[in-house]
Amino acid sequence: MALMTCTAAVIPLAACSSGHPPVSAATRKTCAQVQAVLADGPDPDADRVGYAEAQILPLRQIHAASPALRSAISGLADAYDRFFASNGQSPAATSAVAAAAARVTKLCPGAGAAA
Repeated sequence: MALMTCTAAVIPLAACSSGHPPVSAATRKTCAQVQAVLADGPDPDADRVGYAEAQILPLRQIHAASPALRSAISGLADAYDRFFASNGQSPAATSAVAAAAARVTKLCPGAGAAA
């Protein structure tokens, strides 16, 4: 049985310690873009609707090579769009944001998608 060793230069520490499969350089770059977008804008705890609005276009501008990651990012942008359109009043839109954020976080550990 071959042992897999993890190095920070090849695989992010989170991928090694949490049982995630190895992540390609393109995926790491895309995840860094997602993390940067989600870190920008209003404080999600203070202005959830404004935060959602601020994420929609920047998320849609991220191009991911991985179909799964591309779908997850698009799903998060769509969920934020529905949340914003409902002015944060729709429980279904709130649940959609939480589910989409969890999906992005699963593919990009540490991206910090606010639910």
